[in-house]
Amino acid sequence: MSVFTPFKRYLFASAVVGATLAPALAADSGGSVVYRITAEQYANTIASLFGDDINLGGRFEPGVRVDGLVQLGAARASVSAAGLEQYHNMAKAISAQVVDEAHRNILVPCEPRSITAPDNACASTFLGQTGEYLFRRSLTARELKFWVKAAADGAKVRGNFYEGLAISLSGMLQAPEFLFRREEGASRATDSAGQRLEAYSLASKLSFFLWNSVPDTQLMAAARTGELLIPAKYIAEVDRMLASPRLNEGVRAFFSDMLALDELENLAKDNALYPNFTSDVGLDAKEQTLRTITAILVQEDGDYRDIFTTRRTFLTSLLGSVYKISVRPNGMNGGLNGWQRYEYPPNVPVAGILTQIGFSSLHSHPGRSSPTLRGKAVREILLCQKVPDPPGNVEFTVVQDTGNPRYRTARARLEAHNSNPVCAGCHKLMDPLGYPLETFDTSGAFRATENGQEIDPAGALDRVNYSNISEFAQAVATSPATSSCLVNRLFSYSNGRPTAQTERGAVSALTKDFAEGGYRIRPLMKNIATSQSFLSTLPRIQ
Repeated sequence: MSVFTPFKRYLFASAVVGATLAPALAADSGGSVVYRITAEQYANTIASLFGDDINLGGRFEPGVRVDGLVQLGAARASVSAAGLEQYHNMAKAISAQVVDEAHRNILVPCEPRSITAPDNACASTFLGQTGEYLFRRSLTARELKFWVKAAADGAKVRGNFYEGLAISLSGMLQAPEFLFRREEGASRATDSAGQRLEAYSLASKLSFFLWNSVPDTQLMAAARTGELLIPAKYIAEVDRMLASPRLNEGVRAFFSDMLALDELENLAKDNALYPNFTSDVGLDAKEQTLRTITAILVQEDGDYRDIFTTRRTFLTSLLGSVYKISVRPNGMNGGLNGWQRYEYPPNVPVAGILTQIGFSSLHSHPGRSSPTLRGKAVREILLCQKVPDPPGNVEFTVVQDTGNPRYRTARARLEAHNSNPVCAGCHKLMDPLGYPLETFDTSGAFRATENGQEIDPAGALDRVNYSNISEFAQAVATSPATSSCLVNRLFSYSNGRPTAQTERGAVSALTKDFAEGGYRIRPLMKNIATSQSFLSTLPRIQ
């Protein structure tokens, strides 16, 4: 019998309990909320603790999107039997690498007295230190005793100290205490205003918000000693973390979630019509958008609105083949050296992230573009304005018939479709925002015509008219709804839940400060991280 078998049974039962309790605890709102950590947070934690070269060796279950954000669905996410099996496989793969001969001398801070027998002192040192970061709090004496005994039992069965250590570490990586993040108040009681988070919960919440990973040594020490609960010390930690290069990961995580960029990883197009659009194009498109955003907002500390109007971006040769742009080699022997900075010349009709493959291809059909899907995405994702769902009996034949000689462009087909008053109301909210994006086909490549007819990109956003893509991008950038939507999304994202009615005044104040501060992301994140809502547990619903 495998030494993993009895341990796996225990862990399976524990994880099921944790998975079952997570939604219930979140809904109870009684001073304790539980969130399942995301795939990126899991991966970032492993890289932070053990190094970038550790292969996870598995796949994650998809998250649940709530109010436009997977982060909000984390409080409702459970783990299926298949998901538990994946966690088990990854835990085994990771723990085996941590203690192999290539890593053990770096990652295990002690040497056992004998490699063929248990060494509780060395195991306790490693598991105590590692467990504090995996569980994001100090282990209790009872917990540490349990994990040390598991390592000893494994070492006895396998006749190898490191293999026993791997078994115990594997268990920690499958434990609910690692897979789920708990936010707890400083005491059991709570009221309608919530209560201050206890130090470890606050450290985790802050670190996952700003860095999308576990607290580092300094933040963990501040939580351990309680200094993090001193306002001046807490603000100093927030400033330190905002100044760190690791902020890049936190900003990337938020925008990847807000823009649903993870969906690009499995995006497919009609291969007969768009042979250049491979699965790797989707991955590069996601990275292009995130690099563009973080270059402006993090590296340059720039204006949020500029991500919609910038002509600067990053390209690979693969993306260049779709955009029909020649990406010049700059590597050895004329080869490409990864990503290239690129600025579009003035005569090319592009502007910002909405004209990138990551947006135009994601909000299209496999074989054709869609002003409606693209306009709906702009309205809902970037302006936070919900579009009603269409009636169940709507006829889409005219819209889908791209070969109709009477209606050669998507605009013409939609205008014919919208002659039905049942359809016209909702389409007025979406289509005018999608028409300028029709200058990009479903793969994201620029085009001036469709079926030989010139595309008309004109439209209007909240009474602001535009006649081309640059004017459209400027209208989106300067719309008050665009900046207020970002603040709302980031506020909800940071707290892992929709904004409460009682918090709308605070969000309005944040939005005002965001505008007065030049629409910069760092000050906004600081204001959110130091807000009463962020520092407190979820208020009890009266």
